[in-house]
Amino acid sequence: MLRLPTDNPLRRLPRALFLVLCLAAGTPACAAAASPAPLLAFGARIAGDDARTRIIIDFDRKPDFAVHYVANPYRVLIDLPETDFGIKAEELEARGIFSEIRYGTMAAGRSRIVLTATRPVAVVLAEVQEEQGAASYRLVIDTAIVTGEVFQARMEKQSWQEAAVPAGGEQPAVMLPGGKADGPFVIAVDAGHGGIDNGARGGVTKTEEKHVTLAFARELAAALNKLPGTRAILTRDKDEFLSLSQRVQLARSEGANLLISIHADTLKQKDIRGATIYTISDKASDSLAASLAERENLSDQIAGVAFVDEPAEVADILLDLTRRETQAFSINLAQNVVDKFKDEVLLINNPHRHAGFRVLTAPDVPSILLELGFLSNKDDEQLLVDPAWQKKVAGLIAGAVEQYRTAIVANGG
Repeated sequence: MLRLPTDNPLRRLPRALFLVLCLAAGTPACAAAASPAPLLAFGARIAGDDARTRIIIDFDRKPDFAVHYVANPYRVLIDLPETDFGIKAEELEARGIFSEIRYGTMAAGRSRIVLTATRPVAVVLAEVQEEQGAASYRLVIDTAIVTGEVFQARMEKQSWQEAAVPAGGEQPAVMLPGGKADGPFVIAVDAGHGGIDNGARGGVTKTEEKHVTLAFARELAAALNKLPGTRAILTRDKDEFLSLSQRVQLARSEGANLLISIHADTLKQKDIRGATIYTISDKASDSLAASLAERENLSDQIAGVAFVDEPAEVADILLDLTRRETQAFSINLAQNVVDKFKDEVLLINNPHRHAGFRVLTAPDVPSILLELGFLSNKDDEQLLVDPAWQKKVAGLIAGAVEQYRTAIVANGG
């Protein structure tokens, strides 16, 4: 399937005209473009004030869409079929009622626009208009502020509710951190962010965190798969959104012995650099850990997923003991990574820290979150996008995992 870069001017042509020009060139890639393809959003406008705001988005074909509401904060969700967004950032920059606008992939065959407001808001008009003579369509969304009662009524009226965990998947039985003795040692490598959730952004290269984490996750999985008796799986292998609970559940469904979540954040203090390894804790080790956990835990909110607390399981003694053992295993793995990184990879001061990261909450899978470095620091950013550096660091982590596994086997885990 032919997909042009988002900054290519051909992306802004109506699809019918694009195909005519493309097929005239007679290339195989153009022939592929004639097959069913994602919608193309090639232009947008936004106007309004703090009471009413109109958004118009141009599509190459008529889009099917659905409108949903989510609270805390107030958000309007526009769900679409799979869509390539060839929109310039400034064309859909938040203004008027909205404090933030995001758009991107949610999952296979699904895309979403998330409109975040500072107060209750409702859609008063949503329609698709055909552009006569232009072979294109435009989606018009008119919004206005409403009272909290009206917003709540819209919430209650809608039958839609997005599941936080993939449907149809039963929770697997709780498995002790030692894993299965008769199968491979499974590591879930979790590339942070993805799809509509871009994560942080580099100051020099403008590289988005979701691309850095996926590139490194692939390199790490390759290094882990070279270890004997080991199988690495990726929670995501493309640019798609996964909720935090989906990431945890995917690791559990694979019977993972470990979960390693990969990130590369930004800080206001651009001089801070180096890798950090996090484990879970009810209380953050410091203000930096608390701040990072708070931001990472907003991933679901960014994509418009309503947060639903896990059911209380404190009374389950076995599960509580499993959590304690899992936490101890996680700490051991984190220390192994720190030891492997010393003198090889720059580490932040006090490199092993802890906070309440929701992606680390699997009760039966030892888990760490690895901040490879900070995209806000130009030196770290240069390394983070360097394939040679990624390969080196992936090898060191694989060595730490092998050391961890050897210790578990020796201790009868």
